[in-house]
Amino acid sequence: MQLLIPTSTRRLAPSKPFHLHRTSQCFNFGKNLILKRCYSQPKRGSYASVQPEHIHALRNILSNKTSLLTSIKGCDATVESVSESELDSFNVDWMGKYRGNSKVVLKPKSTEEVSKIVKYCYDHNLAIVPQGGNTGLVGGSVPLYDEIILNVGNMNSIRSFDEVSGIVTCDAGIILENLDNYLAEFDYTVPLDLAAKGSCQIGGNIATNAGGLRVIRYGTLRGTVLGLEVVLPDGQILDSLSTLRKNNTGFDLKQLFIGSEGSIGVITGVSLLAAPKLKAKNVAVFSLDSYDAIQRAFIKTRQHVGEILSAFEFFDQAGHRIQQVHSRNPKKIFDAGRDAAFFVLVETTGSNKDHDDQKLAALLEVLIESEIVTDGVLAQDTAQFTSLWELRETITEAAGKTGKVFKYDVSLPTSLMYSVVEATRKHLAELGLYKGEGSDGKVKSVIGFGHFGDGNIHLNVISDSYDPEVQSALEPFVYEFVAKHRGSISAEHGLGLQKAPHIGYSQLPLNVDLMHQIKSILDPKKLFNPYKFVYRPPLE
Repeated sequence: MQLLIPTSTRRLAPSKPFHLHRTSQCFNFGKNLILKRCYSQPKRGSYASVQPEHIHALRNILSNKTSLLTSIKGCDATVESVSESELDSFNVDWMGKYRGNSKVVLKPKSTEEVSKIVKYCYDHNLAIVPQGGNTGLVGGSVPLYDEIILNVGNMNSIRSFDEVSGIVTCDAGIILENLDNYLAEFDYTVPLDLAAKGSCQIGGNIATNAGGLRVIRYGTLRGTVLGLEVVLPDGQILDSLSTLRKNNTGFDLKQLFIGSEGSIGVITGVSLLAAPKLKAKNVAVFSLDSYDAIQRAFIKTRQHVGEILSAFEFFDQAGHRIQQVHSRNPKKIFDAGRDAAFFVLVETTGSNKDHDDQKLAALLEVLIESEIVTDGVLAQDTAQFTSLWELRETITEAAGKTGKVFKYDVSLPTSLMYSVVEATRKHLAELGLYKGEGSDGKVKSVIGFGHFGDGNIHLNVISDSYDPEVQSALEPFVYEFVAKHRGSISAEHGLGLQKAPHIGYSQLPLNVDLMHQIKSILDPKKLFNPYKFVYRPPLE
């Protein structure tokens, strides 16, 4: 099929793949008030609705009767229907913000079963949402309407591991932490670490090109994923499950599926280059008075411990206070610096603990003597190591306990990263929505934290509810700010449903058009994860 190249390369401001307009419709779900859409949702595509005969055919594909869950009544005796509430964990996203209405969840146990399911759905015009651990934050892993949910959680086996090369091949449904625990037995580790590692799955991590805490050390998954096995939208199995680090023969097709969010295929198998699990790890936390000080601390850190640096995280005072309020074990870690404007966490990973500890201690001394930091603490044992990491890793959990969180995961030039937090606070205050941290405004708190080493900041706006007025104030304000400074509206969380209409803030029209053409070639019926990512409705 010929690719038609548009002549315009102007940046879209914004791109609107489908028509949107504001709405304030919400609905109750259990104890949570879920924002149905701050924009009107796209019209349901002309897909077939699942009928009892479809259930019967899909059931016959699966090797285990428990691999199919459906709330549809009137199926044959081999299918036992469940209540709609039993499908909630598949239909509702992790934050309780997006809710689909799927009547069918399929949990195949092999690539062959996935292939047959997808082929059947292709032939019968049934839309599919591929799903892993359902830990996404942008509505990408749950249906919008009644699409079939294809959950790969039952595909969770290690296929092979080469202890010499460190290359592991596994099913896509294996939980990240379980994969890491397996590799640890051979003194290797997954080159990816996420707060959701206990429930997210490696296939979903790759489908969203998840970043995490140690990109500064290991790079992104685009560099560590060696091969993929993918079921295409027509049911064909793409075997690109290479275990070669060098393979310069034609297009690197696996890169199409890394970060594609289930829009052009279901990842079923993964080949990954694991990293040696080095024993010498330590962490230090510093307090600082300004964002400029963070930048100067980063320069000094790379100069003094660059070869063993594995993380350089930062968080602001507002985030730290929320973390302390909701911490199971709140700790006073500083004297002079406990009320500082910012905090930085530095982690080192190497092979010689004494050497590395000396270097980290020397760095702390340099930072204090040069008055870049106001205080600091260096972990002395494993318990302190864990406690210091909790200061950063549990901010997200603490924010969720404080209220409903509007999350923005953006990339900006390092000199401007925190300016999006400051600009958002000012903007919300001018609208009367934010009256300061812990105030009685609609917005309780605006916090910023993230991965300074790779230019990724998480802007969290905490409100009493998913209030349409708050979201209207935030969007497109945040996206416009990011676009103005040539950043990305999605650093690591993906586009999903939340950001799909706004892709033009980060991508030029030529880029977007080519993405749509690739989608049309691989998924001409638009059956895979519709309404999200780079979706355009199929022609009637």
